[in-house]
Amino acid sequence: MSNSETPIHFGIIGCAEIARKVSRAIYLSPNSTLHAIASRSIEKANNFAIKNNLLSNSLKIYGSYSELLDDPLVDAVYMPLPTSLHLHWAICAAEKKKHLLLEKPTALNVEELDKIVDACEKNGVQFMDASMWYHHPRTCKMMEMILDSKLFGHVKAIHSSSSYSPGQEFLENDIRVKPDLDGLGALGDAGWYCIGAILWAMNQTLPTTVTALPGVARNSAGVILTCSASLYWEKEETVATLYCSFVSHETMDLRVYGSNGTCYLYDFIIPFDENSASFNFTSGAKFVDLHIGWNVKPQVVEVASQLPQEALMIQEFASLVKAIKVSRSKPESKWPRTSRLTQLVLDAVNKSIDTGLQPVHM
Repeated sequence: MSNSETPIHFGIIGCAEIARKVSRAIYLSPNSTLHAIASRSIEKANNFAIKNNLLSNSLKIYGSYSELLDDPLVDAVYMPLPTSLHLHWAICAAEKKKHLLLEKPTALNVEELDKIVDACEKNGVQFMDASMWYHHPRTCKMMEMILDSKLFGHVKAIHSSSSYSPGQEFLENDIRVKPDLDGLGALGDAGWYCIGAILWAMNQTLPTTVTALPGVARNSAGVILTCSASLYWEKEETVATLYCSFVSHETMDLRVYGSNGTCYLYDFIIPFDENSASFNFTSGAKFVDLHIGWNVKPQVVEVASQLPQEALMIQEFASLVKAIKVSRSKPESKWPRTSRLTQLVLDAVNKSIDTGLQPVHM
């Protein structure tokens, strides 16, 4: 096998539930291979490998994160650790020259994320957060149509939601409701997607102001279970709202309203079908005479995907790593910038909540 065909060797640090999905994605990605798994104990790492049918003669099992980072054959790490552990272990990974695919939310605040990204930049390694939906071909197709000024016009309003109701066991014991592990709660876990989608629709332009809305719910430890917010762009005269929750029915909605068109979908985070995904698009809609109907119906745009979006994420990340290794390319700055803007708005929502729903000027 030539150097250009050699797959990128991934290590997984932490055996969270989401790591099951990503380990499958690494297997499906044509330019990647799973080289190592690490947990806080070798028993836990081994059980994870057994449960997910990953055991092989080539797979390394480590009982500490440091051991995996010391493995010279690991090119890149996927890190689904609790958010409170990201700062330390992400910097450790960067300093060991491991390219970093970091689970979201990337950090507890933008100051921590800046330290992580700075370590990646100093060590010449690629950073990317593990928001999978960006990598689905549907996302590219939606942006293509939104950017068509004749079809869509100017973005006027956006709404995004991410909610689910996993039950009492989750609300009592999951790390995402523990202030010492994932203190951002639903805002960090579900709201990250909402904010990312809104900024995506606004071409990664920060809003002028961010204001949390009434109805914030917390658990007894103070962790956010439900919140919503509004974002306003003064120059563009555009408004957006988001809703995220651990105690509401499953939603993954994204609606973008333009001056001449609308785009909406109900599954933007996880498509209903991993092989194909759709969205509704309407352009130039008017009421017919007497207002008894419409002149057009929404167009259902179907977009096929040869691989699940998580495998496409791995493939994209591995391609960037390969370019750095083989061609001495510089790390792609788009991905840390996207994460940083999302983190900035997330911090602003959190600050607005903590200050009694006062607007935060960006």
